[in-house]
Amino acid sequence: MRAALLAGLAAGLAAVAGPAAAQLSPGRVMSLDSCADQYVLALAARETIVGVSPRADAPDSFLRARAAGLPKRRTTLEAVLGAHPDVVVRQWGGDARLTAALARRGVRTISLGDATDFDGVRANVRQVAEALSRGREGEALLARMDADLAGAAGAGRGRAAFYLTPGGYTAGPSTMIDAMLRAAGFTNASAQPYFSPAPLERLVLNPPKAVVLGFFDLTRAGADRWGPGRHAALRQATRGRVVASLPGAMLGCSAWFAADGARVLAEAAR
Repeated sequence: MRAALLAGLAAGLAAVAGPAAAQLSPGRVMSLDSCADQYVLALAARETIVGVSPRADAPDSFLRARAAGLPKRRTTLEAVLGAHPDVVVRQWGGDARLTAALARRGVRTISLGDATDFDGVRANVRQVAEALSRGREGEALLARMDADLAGAAGAGRGRAAFYLTPGGYTAGPSTMIDAMLRAAGFTNASAQPYFSPAPLERLVLNPPKAVVLGFFDLTRAGADRWGPGRHAALRQATRGRVVASLPGAMLGCSAWFAADGARVLAEAAR
């Protein structure tokens, strides 16, 4: 009789705790694009990841090593449903029709904001961490980011620095590049907001005192490979003025590792 009572009590407690336990479970997670990949690879328990994007292990993926061995899936309704995720994380992958179709089938979609500063990154990290019940991991990631930012602060001593890509583009205010430069104590020599073509002729005739290169480690087809940012005259004009050349994997997505870029800039400035 006592054993039966104990068994009944245990069953009752399990029934009460069941919904709460299910709510706390991280479930199965899938990411739909290379920027969402970074957040999932950093925060999710590996055994819960049922899919990453086809570019998760590309050269410009910061956490490409962690993507090894994970299933790569296309951004289609059939591919997502075939993976049976409970949570899908996206930034630019997929569209409203896909997320609506997933919602009708009970799959939660987390859409990341297009962060242009470190506060935006913090919001994205916490959003994903909360959805995956990985708050402790999310805060640890942000603590490392903030430590890098604190170590980088003021190193550039207010000097103006000009950012340049192989394709001949620069970045002004309202970009993560601008946030990285400011975090390392530089001012941005480009005053035009967002990304825009760099004034290459002016750069050759009147070179900036400090240049930060981005994506020059990657060999891409088309404009980047033979782009104006690689022109011999521009290379000559900026010789000895390059503060740092940041790898594409550090720049491809607005994420916590932008603080790594700020740290690299600070170390070079010192």
